[in-house]
Amino acid sequence: MTIHDPAVPALSVWVALESPTHHVPGVNGMMDLVANEVEGLPIAVERIPGRDGLGDTLILRAGVRNGEKAIALMSHLDTVHPVGTSAKDLPVRVEGDRLYGPGVYDMKGGAWLALQAFKDAAKSGAVQRPLVFLFTPDEEIGSPTSRALIEDIGREAKAVLVTEPAREGGKIVTARKGVGRFEVKLEGRPAHSGSRHADGRNAIREAAHQILAIEGMTDYARGITTTVALVGGGTAANVIPQHAWFSVDCRVTTVADGVAMEERILGLKSHDRDVKLSVTGGMNRPPYEKSPEVAALYEQARAVAAKVGFDLQDCPMTGGGSDGNFTAALGIPTLDGLGIDGDGAHTLQEYALISSIAPRRALIKGLLETL
Repeated sequence: MTIHDPAVPALSVWVALESPTHHVPGVNGMMDLVANEVEGLPIAVERIPGRDGLGDTLILRAGVRNGEKAIALMSHLDTVHPVGTSAKDLPVRVEGDRLYGPGVYDMKGGAWLALQAFKDAAKSGAVQRPLVFLFTPDEEIGSPTSRALIEDIGREAKAVLVTEPAREGGKIVTARKGVGRFEVKLEGRPAHSGSRHADGRNAIREAAHQILAIEGMTDYARGITTTVALVGGGTAANVIPQHAWFSVDCRVTTVADGVAMEERILGLKSHDRDVKLSVTGGMNRPPYEKSPEVAALYEQARAVAAKVGFDLQDCPMTGGGSDGNFTAALGIPTLDGLGIDGDGAHTLQEYALISSIAPRRALIKGLLETL
């Protein structure tokens, strides 16, 4: 596949429209592109207005209405790159087999090729079940406004196909760690750091104790990781810090470990009783484990891929979370990582492999027609 293939300019339009989660015009512009693309086709469109300062959600429906459970596709159209990234640091461009641009790998490439497969299946007349395609605006921040809808659609589905990007060499995802996010705030007592040092209670000093304790909770043998990656505090160089804060990211492989880690982090106690400590948050994505039902669905996907002409492999449990965590936790057979191949998610070197578009589009079309 080359730059002359119509997939490249068509997908480039999507990538060029920047849509970071909190940029509602960009996210809703992406929803417009999807809705416009299916106009006139045997596809019903439902648009749900955004809330809480976030963009809209779009649901497409097609296939036969025979009372059977649906096959559900799920994609998010928000990205992490701020507006202006494509103008300066990551321009949309083609270099050999690579299409570069903000969000092309995570996950506009997967959303675009899956939409083409959905359109193909809707027109083919070969599908055996209802089809539903959910486009969400907020996955990159934990899906706060779309989680309930994701779960509702999942409960009514025979299988869920998530178009997050492929892993190394085109592998798909059949298991993901659960994800927790916590905010820790500390309030000490301000004082002049020269003349009244003993009167102060240093919130940053207390934060240092807590950060070391939290980082020490990482247990690689159990697949548990804890990370403090954002931290702040203080007011001036000559003032004992009254305030400090930091964020915690927690990843687990089992539901039981998620419960235990949530209790452990929420139960943190201050070393200095004169410094007030408060912790909020919790596990916001349950673990997605490779159940026997997921394994069976994967084998079906491998058979479809073999007919397309490639050997579909999966990867070990990955640390990143997705909307597939929500449906898998409900016991719905879920396949993830069905999107475009490439690399560099969330970086300024993000790219997608143009050569992966056609086979993965064919894979998704085959799944929609045969599951």
